[in-house]
Amino acid sequence: MKGLRRSFASDNNAPVAPEIFDALRAANDGDAVGYGGDPWTASAIRRFRERFGEATAVYFTFNGTGANVVALSCLLRPWEAALCPASAHLQVDECAALERFAGSKTIPIVTADGKLRPQDLESHLRAGHDEHHPQPRVISISQPTEYGDVYEPGELRALCDYAHNRGLLVHVDGARIANAAAALSTTPRALTADLGVDVLSFGGTKNGLMFGEAICFFDPALPAGSAPFVRKQGMQLASKMRYVAAQFDALLVDDLWLRFAKHANAMTARLHERIKAIEGIRVTRPVRCNAIFATMDRDALARAQEEFFFYVFDEALPEARWMTHWATQPEDVAAFADCLERALSPSSRASQPPSSRASELREQ
Repeated sequence: MKGLRRSFASDNNAPVAPEIFDALRAANDGDAVGYGGDPWTASAIRRFRERFGEATAVYFTFNGTGANVVALSCLLRPWEAALCPASAHLQVDECAALERFAGSKTIPIVTADGKLRPQDLESHLRAGHDEHHPQPRVISISQPTEYGDVYEPGELRALCDYAHNRGLLVHVDGARIANAAAALSTTPRALTADLGVDVLSFGGTKNGLMFGEAICFFDPALPAGSAPFVRKQGMQLASKMRYVAAQFDALLVDDLWLRFAKHANAMTARLHERIKAIEGIRVTRPVRCNAIFATMDRDALARAQEEFFFYVFDEALPEARWMTHWATQPEDVAAFADCLERALSPSSRASQPPSSRASELREQ
């Protein structure tokens, strides 16, 4: 069975990179001790420490929600809360997993661009210190943001300094941290540990892996020994850990993570250049990594969705999100841009009324 030929919906839809498949095949030889007692896990942890610092404690998980929930559950007691943007994946797309698993609350903060800044947090720290209110303990942000923008190093430094001066910790959901580092021409360490970030969920699934994320505690004293137990209770401890670790072991060699992320970002930049010339498309947010947010005629969007799979991010506008990934090719970008141009052309509007499929898409 063949999958989608071309998609601009999400980097989750990308195939597994050949280098990662090769690593999985190489690991698939004979027996290996389970639950992380294997040489691939030891090697992958060593590579993380080479890139983030020798004190970094690393715990592999199956997926991004698991990484975020386990990481935050190590930092929060049930009566404590994580402050996050209202648009955060933790708040919008994880089905209240943290609340159910840890009993801790997320407190969403509305911002125009999906970023949190010290001034957004102040009011949440000034009131509600008695037993009737959950107590803020962690600030959780996404880098890049859910809107495709990035925190500049100065912004992150200011946020971390603000948090630490008030006894708070900082967690970064880095499902796409590689794309942010590529966009800023820096390293994941320079965007996290060096700026004062306490815990990082380092993404692999969206950057060429079959599955797998890594939790990085930059101060190993933070989880106070709880991380192995929380990961097990959270059903994120892989018995055949070598197949998660071997993928990261390959991803971190010769900056493969950076090559994949740079390519994804470059394909988005290529698409952005192409659609600038198409009348009827308005790009709504900064294009920094591998996502474009744009509005166009509702019926034209539906016509384009008949040829290419992508999501309408905000149905009210409507605002679409178009994403590229490590395997997106220039010819894919050209074909998609041509599709969008056709969908908006007067002849298309006159001769191709919205089909029943388009109506279904609007109702979903």
